[in-house]
Amino acid sequence: MRDLIIIGSGPAGYTAAIYAARADLKPVVITSSVEMGGDLMKTTEVDNFPGFPEGVMGPELMMNMQAQAERFGAELIFDDAVSVELEGPVKKVTLGNGDVLEARAVILSTGSEYRRLGLDDEARLSGFGVSWCATCDGAFFRKRTVAVVGGGDSAMEEATFLTRFADKVYLLHRSDNFRASPAMLSRAKADAKIEFVTGVTVTGIQGTDAVSGITLTETDGSTRELAIDGLFVAIGADPRTALFADTVTLTEAGTVAVDGRSSRTNLAGVFAAGDVIDPTYRQAITAAGSGAVAALDAQHYLESAH
Repeated sequence: MRDLIIIGSGPAGYTAAIYAARADLKPVVITSSVEMGGDLMKTTEVDNFPGFPEGVMGPELMMNMQAQAERFGAELIFDDAVSVELEGPVKKVTLGNGDVLEARAVILSTGSEYRRLGLDDEARLSGFGVSWCATCDGAFFRKRTVAVVGGGDSAMEEATFLTRFADKVYLLHRSDNFRASPAMLSRAKADAKIEFVTGVTVTGIQGTDAVSGITLTETDGSTRELAIDGLFVAIGADPRTALFADTVTLTEAGTVAVDGRSSRTNLAGVFAAGDVIDPTYRQAITAAGSGAVAALDAQHYLESAH
């Protein structure tokens, strides 16, 4: 019987592991078999994580977090959690290899996944002009031309934020009807740097080593090329909750519901941290802070359960 299992190995999971290991909880981290380290493993330079004035590569940051967690005694299992039993005092997690782990507490830090356009060159040019985070990558496009795909508040926020750096921002949407709030839409439309292009779908991305343009398909089926330096995809994100959605209470946004600013879920001994509880910010630094909260909550729970 273990004290604590952490499912997920992004900034939230590894930070929770660091705090829990330092509290001598001997946590085991189920990292995933193929996506260990979370989305930052697919990111190039990270300029906005505190403590790195010259920036740090996403994979390097995550490997440093992993090494720090292991230094304090966290155990890492490079496999996937395929099923969980979270009700009752003993939590059970079944791995892809068939092993069943038991613990008195569990932290869910499974993250979220940005929705993708599904284009052939989208993954190839990820980090080389294709991005899902203006806050993360906007500064790389100073005095350049970029496009944002989407019609909700997040797309309006991304486009408006990018005008701080880019000379020109195209906002691309498949119709004239936007899901964005009137205030956000008005703000974006009032920005002289933003040009709305509606009735189009992005059907191709050009570029050998970096994005150089995109193909737009009109509603009548005709196509045209648009020269840009960066493509920001803002069509939403889905929290990874399929593993436990039938037992843990979710919010209307589909994220795990927690009690106030804590990490406590509706199940005793089950905590959640990172993007899986956060429909708004989805930053490495907020996920890391959330991981610290979850570890401290788990520590207090385990101490009080003795």
